[in-house]
Amino acid sequence: MKARPNLLLLTAISPWIAWSAWQPFDRPTWWMEVAPVFLGFIALLIAQSKGWRFSNLSLSLIGFHMIVLLIGGHYTYALVPLGDWVSTFFGADRNHYDRLGHLTQGFVPAIVCREIFVRTGVLARRGWLGFCVMSFCLAFSATYELIEWLAALISAEASESFLGTQGDVWDTQWDMFLAGVGALSALAFLSRAHDRSIAGLEKSRPIPTI
Repeated sequence: MKARPNLLLLTAISPWIAWSAWQPFDRPTWWMEVAPVFLGFIALLIAQSKGWRFSNLSLSLIGFHMIVLLIGGHYTYALVPLGDWVSTFFGADRNHYDRLGHLTQGFVPAIVCREIFVRTGVLARRGWLGFCVMSFCLAFSATYELIEWLAALISAEASESFLGTQGDVWDTQWDMFLAGVGALSALAFLSRAHDRSIAGLEKSRPIPTI
């Protein structure tokens, strides 16, 4: 990914977008579920225009997160076949694909946020890096839960399809907890690899504005 890597990511994910958009289970829910994918591409294109590119590790994780969202949007999180298979195999009483989605919601943003903090030098002391990344990820997860809550207030159907609570009264708390676990896992297991990926960039230009 040397030449316009952000655009190359769009090219790689485009087939997944086309598949996800083809006869999804519920079109309005699909738009709500995959909206972060399109917003992410807009952000990447803006960053590209300013000369910013993410490390290969970050771009790979962003691509993975987009695929998770596109699969969930196509089936709705409560009906993803992979989640049904895993639930049947382990004898679970619900589809846990949405748990993977929220784990990823913490894991991937942690690396993206960490990269922005490291490369822009917004923190004077590196010791605060982990704390600030965790705080951002937890805040991001809580904000997403508020958006889901708003969707439920607007539409009772959205409460089931978009939220994917599947009757679990603690679903919101599980979602935020898993996002926190994902963020902590990313920092614990990928920080060194992430530093090497950043160091491998041929050019590193700070973002003009955050």
